[in-house]
Amino acid sequence: MSERIFGGVLVLISLVGLFIARGFEAPFSYEPVGPKAFPMIVLALLGLFALALVFGKTEKTAWAPGPVMQRIGLLFLVVLGYALLFDRLGFVIATALVTLPVARLFGASWKQALVSGVGLGIGLFYFFDRLLDVALPTGLWLNAITG
Repeated sequence: MSERIFGGVLVLISLVGLFIARGFEAPFSYEPVGPKAFPMIVLALLGLFALALVFGKTEKTAWAPGPVMQRIGLLFLVVLGYALLFDRLGFVIATALVTLPVARLFGASWKQALVSGVGLGIGLFYFFDRLLDVALPTGLWLNAITG
């Protein structure tokens, strides 16, 4: 029953999102389909899969044991913190800090988590900023230093 309720909520979310996305307009045309194509496709797919949850045949739900749900909740909080601190701390520091608890949750030692956090932060920044030319935030601390 919980799958059907969740699917119904997702159907409503996708319908509201589709209604909102209809009005997305760009001040100038920079691509042939405009800014509303991607959100409308994603929301339409969400609606279709949500309908499959509502009308599909489901078996009795087996909930994960307590410690697994606690880890999922902690991962949610870590990702929320990452989203909130991303602009302020910048990509490198925020990514390094989010990697530490995630790596620890997956069984890494403190040394492994620290090395992977610093490596991911610097490596991914170089990959996206230098190679793919994606603008990433450097953080308010670096903006204050460089003026």
